[in-house]
Amino acid sequence: MPAAKAIGIDLGTNNSCVGVFENGEVTIISNNDGKKTTPSVVGFFEGQKPVGKQAKEKMHKKPSNVIFCIKKLIGRKFDDPKIQEDIKNLPFKIVSKDGNAAVEVEFRGEPTVFTPEQICACILVDLVRTANRYLPHPVEDVVITIPAYFDDSQRQATIDAAKLAKLNVLRLINEPTAAALAYGYKEKWKNGILLVYDLGGGTFDVSIIKVSDGCCEVLAKNGDAHLGGEDFDNLLVNY
Repeated sequence: MPAAKAIGIDLGTNNSCVGVFENGEVTIISNNDGKKTTPSVVGFFEGQKPVGKQAKEKMHKKPSNVIFCIKKLIGRKFDDPKIQEDIKNLPFKIVSKDGNAAVEVEFRGEPTVFTPEQICACILVDLVRTANRYLPHPVEDVVITIPAYFDDSQRQATIDAAKLAKLNVLRLINEPTAAALAYGYKEKWKNGILLVYDLGGGTFDVSIIKVSDGCCEVLAKNGDAHLGGEDFDNLLVNY
C-alpha cells in the first residue's frame, strides 16, 4: 500500500489553495465548486462555520459574522499599531484575548471570541477535505507557505492553527521562496541571483535568492502586511 502523500497549502489573505506533487508535477486540487482557489473566509451562522464561497454568500445576513483577512491578525498583539489600523477598516469586531488580537462574533446566540488560529484552522480543515476527496489516503502531513515578513510569533501561530486542524507541519516556506522553487523546477534555472516578489490580495513580499547547482539560498527578505489588492481597492473607494 503506498504511503499517504504530504500536501502543500497556500494559506492566503484573500484566497487559499491546496496542491500535491505527483507524476513529476504539482497538481492544484479543485474544491467542490470546481475552483482551484477557495476564499479565505469563515462565517458563523446557526451553529455552523461555513468556509469559502458558502461563507461569502451569507455575508448579507450579518457582515460582522463573516471573517476575512484573518492572516493580517494571526500572531499579532492587540495593541500592535497595524491591528489598530485594521480595526478601522474591517467590518467585524476585533478584540483582545490574552493580549493578542482575536475576533468576536455572535455564535449560537451569544457573543463568542475566536482566535485567528481557530479561524485559520477552519480554512485548513476545508482545504484538507478538498485534498482527501482527491487523494487515496487521508492527509496528515503538510507544508504551508507564509509571508516572508512573518516573525516567530506569526510562524508559531500558523503551526498552532495547523495543529488545531490535526495536521503535522513538515515545514513552513516563505511564499517568494516557494514561487522560486516552483519556477526553478519547471524552467531548470541556471546559477545566479534572483529577485522574487509576491503581490497578493493583502500582502507584498520580496526575496533575494541565490541559485547554485539546483539549490536556492535566501539572501534577504522583506514585506508589507498592508500592501495588496485590497489596499488598492480601498484607496479607489476612498478617493
